[in-house]
Amino acid sequence: MFAPPPTFAGFGLGLRKEHYRDFLDTPVPVDFVEVISENFMVDGGQPRHILRQVRERHPVALHGVSMSIGSADGLDQGYLRRLRALVDDIEPLFVSDHVSWSRIGSFNSHDLLPLPYTVEALNIVCRHIDMAQEALGRAMLLENPSVYLRYDQQDMGEWEFLSDMTRRTGCGLLLDVNNLYVTSQNLGLDAGTFMRGLPADRVRQIHLAGHTRVNELLIDTHDNPVCGAVWELYQNAVSMLGPVATMIERDDDIPSLVTLLSELDIARDIARDPRQMPEAA
Repeated sequence: MFAPPPTFAGFGLGLRKEHYRDFLDTPVPVDFVEVISENFMVDGGQPRHILRQVRERHPVALHGVSMSIGSADGLDQGYLRRLRALVDDIEPLFVSDHVSWSRIGSFNSHDLLPLPYTVEALNIVCRHIDMAQEALGRAMLLENPSVYLRYDQQDMGEWEFLSDMTRRTGCGLLLDVNNLYVTSQNLGLDAGTFMRGLPADRVRQIHLAGHTRVNELLIDTHDNPVCGAVWELYQNAVSMLGPVATMIERDDDIPSLVTLLSELDIARDIARDPRQMPEAA
């Protein structure tokens, strides 16, 4: 079993192609960047040499979206080999993916589908995390998903599932505070109870993002600024966790780098003094 990755107390942004030139040509006041792993794992994908140049200035976290850790069909060994090659090349700060599934047979939904929190699903997830960590030669971070419906069959709460998962595999947690908020609103859960139930000592990174309301559901779209309710949850999180790597995750309707850095400054201010919410939030 691998030990969880070391803690890293810094503030970062998701590196998107709209801002490549900013990061290559100017000093950007961030402590790390995060990229989508798959964008740099395929022929014809985003250029690896740019990532190497950014890596010379900033630690890089690799964040995957298609490992499908909960798939009953098992893990894609070719995917793991390509990811290991990227890990060896970039020497990332963290390697992460999601507690979800997206693949069955040759079909890939290209979406992060939630799992039923059952003993059977937990056994599958833990087995696959062990396999992935062995293939990568390091402990991973796994992210809590956004959930839009409640399964009829459920043996435990999500926080219990995540706690057992980290205990059995040695992996760390990537706490997506927006996902926690989206899930709690969609399922009528108490977000505070959810957060207090998580194994705080295993959280190594926090994602902050925006969402969209569609009728009665909140959808995790990453195309809006972080809302006030999510900032309040982040305030509670840093009070509970202490210093932990925090980043703004924006994947669509991407604003200027200046705008994202201003949003990241809100996170810095909250982390500096969790007792006081900045007016900008």
